[in-house]
Amino acid sequence: MHPLYGRAMLVWERPEPPDRPTPAPLSRERIVRAAIRLADADGLDAVSLRKVAAALDVGPMRLYGYLATKEELLDLMLDAAHAEIRPSGTGWREVLRSLAESTRQTAHRHEWLADLLGGRPQLGPNTLATSEAVLAGVGDADLETVVPAISAVNAYVTGAVRREIAERRAERASGLDKAQWQAAFGPYLLRTFATGRFPALAAMVHDGPHLDADRSFDAGLDFLLDGIEACLTRAETGPPTGS
Repeated sequence: MHPLYGRAMLVWERPEPPDRPTPAPLSRERIVRAAIRLADADGLDAVSLRKVAAALDVGPMRLYGYLATKEELLDLMLDAAHAEIRPSGTGWREVLRSLAESTRQTAHRHEWLADLLGGRPQLGPNTLATSEAVLAGVGDADLETVVPAISAVNAYVTGAVRREIAERRAERASGLDKAQWQAAFGPYLLRTFATGRFPALAAMVHDGPHLDADRSFDAGLDFLLDGIEACLTRAETGPPTGS
């Protein structure tokens, strides 16, 4: 069970301790900013209450007046990242595209976000504000279609950014960029395709489109939004005559 469940107050509701200017001023905002700096530099493995306290030049016990566990710190970090996700636009399609693009851009600025998306309670004030902006932005579109459509967009973005971030990390770990990777493994693929065992895959590699990450993301998002539009159209017009 998540440690937040069953608490009388979630971390966003609990008041902070009275301000203590010495030996160092502290607040949840300062704690979260320090944790994000650590995570931006070295990933979530670099984030612990002890390391955050050291970055703030305070004792670890001082942090416990502001949050109870590392899990709460991760929830606060996730919510802080949502402050950078600002969907906008006119009409459901623009709003959902903006949601997808803004979430992806935020995850590229904070790679650790890819590890938290979809796996933690979405209850913080910034997260709720993002959801409110999306629902308000889609207007009076049919909620029976729009609600699962928003979930589908979020799932697509989560999967896409996790793949992109995983590829970034693998590239850094291997020390090979895309061209170097192709030079290293290309001959193996050529030998494998020459066996004739994978004709469809060989045709895709030789003749298919080779999209960069931006174009691939946009193309997949367009496929998804086109499908949502078809569903909304059916909901508005009803089933075909004679069905």
